[in-house]
Amino acid sequence: MKKLVYLFVIVGLVAMSQQNYAQFKDWGTKFGIRGSILFPENEFANLGFSGNDNTSFDWFKMSWLGEAFFGFELSPALELSINGGYGKYAGVAMQGEGTDFGEYETTIIPITLRFKVAPFDVKGWNPYFYVGGGVMNFSVDQKSNANWGKTTEEDGWVAIIPAGIGAEFALSERVLLDFALGGALSSTYDLDSYRSGADDLWDAYLNASLGLTFTGENCKSDKDKDGLGKCDEEKIGTNPKVADTDGDGLLDGEEYLTYKTNPLQADTDLDGLTDYDEVKSTTTNPLIADTDNDGLNDGEELNKYKTDPLVMDTDKEGLNDGYEVVTSKTNPLLADTDKDGLTDADELNKYKTNALIADTDGDGLSDSEEVLTHKTNPLKKDTDEGTIDDYTEVKRGTDPLNAEDDVVKIGVPIVLEGITFDVAKTTIKPESENTLRKALKTLTTYTDISVEIAGHTDSDGSAKSNLKLSQGRADSVKEWLVRQGVDANRISTKGYGEDKPIGDNKTKEGKQKNRRIEFTRTK
Repeated sequence: MKKLVYLFVIVGLVAMSQQNYAQFKDWGTKFGIRGSILFPENEFANLGFSGNDNTSFDWFKMSWLGEAFFGFELSPALELSINGGYGKYAGVAMQGEGTDFGEYETTIIPITLRFKVAPFDVKGWNPYFYVGGGVMNFSVDQKSNANWGKTTEEDGWVAIIPAGIGAEFALSERVLLDFALGGALSSTYDLDSYRSGADDLWDAYLNASLGLTFTGENCKSDKDKDGLGKCDEEKIGTNPKVADTDGDGLLDGEEYLTYKTNPLQADTDLDGLTDYDEVKSTTTNPLIADTDNDGLNDGEELNKYKTDPLVMDTDKEGLNDGYEVVTSKTNPLLADTDKDGLTDADELNKYKTNALIADTDGDGLSDSEEVLTHKTNPLKKDTDEGTIDDYTEVKRGTDPLNAEDDVVKIGVPIVLEGITFDVAKTTIKPESENTLRKALKTLTTYTDISVEIAGHTDSDGSAKSNLKLSQGRADSVKEWLVRQGVDANRISTKGYGEDKPIGDNKTKEGKQKNRRIEFTRTK
């Protein structure tokens, strides 16, 4: 009894001190040896002194069984093993009132198939229960004198049904300590060389077993719990003891089976981002260096240019990020790099202007002002080629698209058509306002010029009166301009009367042309 207690103490110490080295699942095959102390169950073992249930061990004689086994893993929770053993089934033939009929001893050789069920995945140890069936050869070596002449079998083959519970404890990576409690029921009454006559109790035994098991390892073995079996890891080249071989944050199984990335390389597509970052954070494609196919790899976009690696054109102006960074040198984060009011794409593709300079032609007008407001050419300082740049024309109010108004030529008279007077008088009619305003604009635009206002008449009347009338009308125009703020020193006047006709004084139309005011630059 003390030996049995010692056995339990030893097993308990091993269970508490062992570490989780072993692979309890996916081992493939295993083999081992096991030693058992047997406690016979028969007519003698169930009787004690004075007919009471036997609570002493006076009947006990050492019974033992040595076994070897070979196991196959059918599933992570189910094992089939072939067990063969050799042992002694022995005891004292003792009955009520302390009658001792001597000792019996039988050699037993069991051969069984066992199903071991281990439904729990517990860290460090592997609890299980087992049940099986098989045959056992027995041979009576020593008979007691308790049989009183009854006939018993002294040897032969019988059926046997083993069952029990147990647990495996890891001693090292592939060595297990196996402890079990169980028993076996035979189909004979003769293991103890005695029959009571009732024939209602097959001989059996209980057992406490301790053994060593040596495990193999099958292709599905996954020690590092990364989702890949041993054979797959060997094929791929990953470390079967490290769940994340390349240290990128993804399990080897995730990389190989789910994302198709290289578990041996932290950055499969060599774009500067780890596979983990691409899968879990940026959602870029870890297999393609340039996810959005814009000419920049994902790492450059995120870390250097701050562009969106999932969108070809981050600023959505029509140029992809790679083109802006490499070719046009524009800012891929700004639709209008030079802030001139035109998108980079419009400048480069539509207007051919410089997307990096707000005023491509340097005329003082931004490209958008020229294109959208004034309709001038942003590539030419002087769109109308009239010698005055677009900015100056816009500022002074002349038309940058009309070369004629760029410069007022000296000595070239301009007829101010539309200025009319009362008949034979110098009074300007109200309808002359628009034409006068044009003359005013010329003088205020070209502030550095001086002009002559000339009056002309037709041939009606005397030459003297016509000369006086033409002078008075020229003076009236000057007075109007001076009242509007023009410096009087910039304006001279002269009446030419009827001396410089431009039409035929014999016709009504000709006379009308001759009655005119002319505007001529003198300086």
